Amino acid sequence: MVKLEELAGKCGEWLRGSGPHSDIVVSSRIRLARNVADFPFMRKCTGLDRASIERSLRERLGQIAGWENVSYINVNSLDETDRQFLVERQLISRELADADGSRGVLVDAGEKFAVMMNEEDHLRIQVMHSGLDLQGAWERINLLDDQIEARATYAFHERLGYLTACPTNVGTGMRVSVMLHMPALVLTRHLERVLRSLHRISLAVRGLYGEGSQAMGDFYQISNQITLGKSESELIAQVAEVAEMLIEYERKARTYLVENGLKELHDRVSRAFGVLCTAQTISSEETMSLLSSVRMGVNLGLIRDVEIPTVNKLFIHTQPAHLQKLRGSPLKTADRNIERALYLKDHLRQRPQDEHPENN
Repeated sequence: MVKLEELAGKCGEWLRGSGPHSDIVVSSRIRLARNVADFPFMRKCTGLDRASIERSLRERLGQIAGWENVSYINVNSLDETDRQFLVERQLISRELADADGSRGVLVDAGEKFAVMMNEEDHLRIQVMHSGLDLQGAWERINLLDDQIEARATYAFHERLGYLTACPTNVGTGMRVSVMLHMPALVLTRHLERVLRSLHRISLAVRGLYGEGSQAMGDFYQISNQITLGKSESELIAQVAEVAEMLIEYERKARTYLVENGLKELHDRVSRAFGVLCTAQTISSEETMSLLSSVRMGVNLGLIRDVEIPTVNKLFIHTQPAHLQKLRGSPLKTADRNIERALYLKDHLRQRPQDEHPENN
């Protein structure tokens, strides 16, 4: 059983700040929805059904060769803070955190992949890579899917494809998404127009924590909405093409800001960095906004004493549940704001040579 306190002090692979276009694309994620043919869909399941699904899948997947370093977390046994911690870490969805009854998640040691049990579907398999690396994510999840299918018979229809609880997932059962950091498009007030165009081509735009979440820190997740009638390669190509377009728009917006408002931009970035380094108390929302400016400043060469992996880590580690796990005790809102300010000062005042994110 993995200890969440040990996870809290580390960073998953998707926060490495490496990979293609990682200055703008934080991560690439592919998720597969699968159901086991032996059981009814989740909405028809009784409490006993849920327990049987969880127990059966845990036993079968525990026998997969090469999964010796994969840990199981019983989500049903966790308190609210621990469940929120896993949501903040992108290892489970809000829906799984808020559900009732038997449910869990398998997580590999490097947090390269996670397998949720008893969410909307029996299985939700996800892989996250740093930067724009959808092809690499697809190769990894395709192998995982084959390993799981060798142990569990999927609900599959010859004409329709994989059968899922939500009709929009029928077919490949695949959701392809990229998380982009686009502060320059926000500052130049071009983002809304760009995002409206995505809705017209059936792409969803969500916040940092996926469905139902608001955009924070200028992070946006772009993903396909419908899988039926499209192959895996077509879905990957569609999202990759749009991601590259958004990268180009964001780069142009950053260039515009540098060429037409360097003093104002430098002042914005410097003020954000100064507040984060000196604040005595600070909220999660303000932290996200200021870190967004700092991250852009680092990528534009306006801040040289901080590395991107450190900033990426701070976006996650300063969230409420993470702060409490790192502290080792529950914290009220006011106390969290003080603890957050201390944590930010400790990490932002370090020089790059003093911190080795890959070991954190």
